[in-house]
Amino acid sequence: MTEIEVKIRRPDAASAREELLKAGALLDKERARETNVLYDFRDKPLTSRRQALRLRTVGRKCFLTFKGAPQKSRRFKIREEFEVEVRGEKPARKILQALGFVPVFRYEKFRTVFRRDRVKICLDETRLGVFLELEGERSRIIRLVKLLGIPPAELITLDYVQMLIQAGVEPD
Repeated sequence: MTEIEVKIRRPDAASAREELLKAGALLDKERARETNVLYDFRDKPLTSRRQALRLRTVGRKCFLTFKGAPQKSRRFKIREEFEVEVRGEKPARKILQALGFVPVFRYEKFRTVFRRDRVKICLDETRLGVFLELEGERSRIIRLVKLLGIPPAELITLDYVQMLIQAGVEPD
């Protein structure tokens, strides 16, 4: 599947939530803590190709995700993404380590999920601040951005790992 997304910095979670509800977004998933661990081989071939292998834990659920290298786009982050739910973090970690993968970066966030007009809207509370992550078709994202009154210059195409590294957070 191809993932198309942008991020938008917001001042705080409460006003962002209110802004989404006023725009007609519907709550899809309540606020939950996510732990994300990126894996690569020791010589980091995935990282050098701008690919990612992520193990995400949300409560008792665990997801293994591969993300391809981003396509060139000034307005959106576009990349192939394949995700499967796995039965547990511990067995998944053991499998990854048995295959030679090592954890290279870890970060956490709190995420609340909304939906509007087939756009998935994630309200993310991170150590860098609060962000909306909009994921869906380009035209629907653009419509939602306009509805929210967000200037195009405020759209962010970096992922959280890139943003954390730019902020000086060192990988594991």
